[in-house]
Amino acid sequence: MTNSLTTHPIHPAVPEDAAWWRHAVIYQIYPRSWADADGDGIGDLPGVTARLEYLRALGVDAVWFSPFYKSPQADAGYDVADYRDIDPLFGTLADADAMVAKAHALGLKVIVDLVPNHSSDEHVWFQAALAAGPGSPERDRYMFRDGRGADGSEPPNDWHSVFGGDGWTRVTEADGTPGQWYLHLFDTKQPDFNWDNEQVRAEFEAILRFWLDRGIDGFRVDVAHGLVKEPGLPDYDAELHILDGEVQPGAPKPPMWDQDGVHEVYRAWRKILDSYGEPDRILCAEAWVRPQERAVRYVRPDEMHQAFNFDFLQAQWRAADLRAVIDSSLAAADSVGAPSTWVLSNHDVVRHASRLGLPVGQRRPNGIAADDPQPDRELGLTRARAATTLMLALPGGAYLYQGEELGLPESTDMPASFRQDPTFIRSKGEEIGRDGCRVPMPWTKDAPSFGFGPSEASWLPQPAIYGDYAVDQQDGVAGSTLELYRELLRVRRERQLGTGGLEDVDGFGDDVVALVNTGQGQRTLVLANLGAEPVALPAAATVLVASGALTADGLVPTDTTVWAAL
Repeated sequence: MTNSLTTHPIHPAVPEDAAWWRHAVIYQIYPRSWADADGDGIGDLPGVTARLEYLRALGVDAVWFSPFYKSPQADAGYDVADYRDIDPLFGTLADADAMVAKAHALGLKVIVDLVPNHSSDEHVWFQAALAAGPGSPERDRYMFRDGRGADGSEPPNDWHSVFGGDGWTRVTEADGTPGQWYLHLFDTKQPDFNWDNEQVRAEFEAILRFWLDRGIDGFRVDVAHGLVKEPGLPDYDAELHILDGEVQPGAPKPPMWDQDGVHEVYRAWRKILDSYGEPDRILCAEAWVRPQERAVRYVRPDEMHQAFNFDFLQAQWRAADLRAVIDSSLAAADSVGAPSTWVLSNHDVVRHASRLGLPVGQRRPNGIAADDPQPDRELGLTRARAATTLMLALPGGAYLYQGEELGLPESTDMPASFRQDPTFIRSKGEEIGRDGCRVPMPWTKDAPSFGFGPSEASWLPQPAIYGDYAVDQQDGVAGSTLELYRELLRVRRERQLGTGGLEDVDGFGDDVVALVNTGQGQRTLVLANLGAEPVALPAAATVLVASGALTADGLVPTDTTVWAAL
């Protein structure tokens, strides 16, 4: 390999003083699993506040919180009963205000989850709808319909719940007779709102203002592609996989996802956020949408700021797949002037330290049980470190999921009796579900609940191996995954990789992803070796950080990513 590299530009740089959200690294906290202050086994906001310095030291720019609103917790808080209050499990509004104040004092922005597709069935609006009866203004806020058949005993259409089973539930009217049906694309306790209703639109605009007035810096919008349904609610019996955006080959577009009408909602929301002035308040879409040309419609200049890049999350561990998704993602985002927003793990998918330890080419599982084929833990972590090192070198924003900086594997040995995911329950165990990636954080190896809280209590059982991954076992330990993340985030900021241009590099072979990031006017080579043979770096390259040890003669071994100054 010569010192000169043949490169091809694939993404232009943006100004180094670009808006914060164009390059921010945002850390997701799953509140019930991060830190428990009161010892009840469930994480809470005071626990978060007490550990925010950890995130400042890690080097992230912002924190996103999964829901902490008042909720019966049928779907871990994604069934919201009151969008303007904190569930007592997590604390109070005063606790939330204190947490936001401390985060801001540490230089961390705060993003909260917003769940607009559905509420809890215990929300006052849904209770009013049940009481008011068919044809009422109260029912029009939700998707109530008469059933099919002479006696209305058949669901209004054939839609299924994402969590398994029917997508409709029949209610009993006030007089005790079988009545209308309501749509719930998720659990029966999560009735879908009717977004053709002006009261619904006005209510969510008011909810946005409520949290913006409390200093919140933005919203991650749950099921952002699901609010508006196709008029007439036509039947659709093709198989759906909501958490990957796929439909059966040749099947028509699903009538419940990615309808054009959602964009009118987000244009209205963007105006509200823009009215708050500097610094920018943001919207991030959870939109499992394909192809990318439709996905980036959510981040046009007058809509959302970010949308998770799920195509990157789902890419197979093959160099050709990674090169293709990086190129196509940047091209699609650039076409609307938006950043790409990279992600590898979250609360809905198998942790990438385990996912990447499964055979390459197989479909991503929805959870892993003890009697399923088990990931190769060592291989998975090696590849996860390499994947993260590649991801954090890419221009745009990035999201990290709590515990990935420790290299936490999925909990795969959880007994069925502990599982709480509605997917597991409604599918009668056919779908294992998401509990395995939601297990509480280990902070201290030799402490009750590994330091998650002051007691042994833990709402989901922690695997015994989690003690070896605890923060105190990695803090200051050279080569640990925690120290790798800290170093990656430090170098990313110093070299401004988030705003840099990106160039493709020729000549390294089919099993290598080789790129040059031009952040801060410097040239940073990013080389990920997915092949069996070690790869030589250019002679003039100075290694800045590597996901794993290089060979004795300085070559990059398999499943390793290196950043090097040129």
